[in-house]
Amino acid sequence: MNKVILVGRLTRDPDIRYSTGNEPMAVARYSLAVDRRGRRDNNGGDQPTADFINVVAFGRDGEFAEKYLRKGNRILVEGHIQTGSYTNKDGQKVYTTDVVVERHEFVESKGASQSSGADQYSAPAPGMGGAQPDGGDGFMNIPDGIDEELPFN
Repeated sequence: MNKVILVGRLTRDPDIRYSTGNEPMAVARYSLAVDRRGRRDNNGGDQPTADFINVVAFGRDGEFAEKYLRKGNRILVEGHIQTGSYTNKDGQKVYTTDVVVERHEFVESKGASQSSGADQYSAPAPGMGGAQPDGGDGFMNIPDGIDEELPFN
């Protein structure tokens, strides 16, 4: 099984390109800084460290990245690892490892991200039924008339 779930912050705005052909497809590439436990320091505490993971999103996920993701956003990415290689202009073989997005979503409100010093533009993740973030308490406003669609009372 090849399954990856990551939570981290974008280290830069996504790089968006479109494929050529009859139906151009968005291809978004970005890097996530994912925290991990660090090595022990002299005082017995953990030093925070991060892994920088290359991520690629195709099609609608790439369009979502282009429209809503910005440097500093804290997101969840679910996908799979894909390896590849190419020969660079110097004739050297370069090996790549990327996480290919199957799903991604925000895990932090716009206000929380901005209070931590991150520059962010936020929007609802796909499939959220048009619910919009509420700036006050971190909960989403549920539009009128959607109550009967919710799976709980």
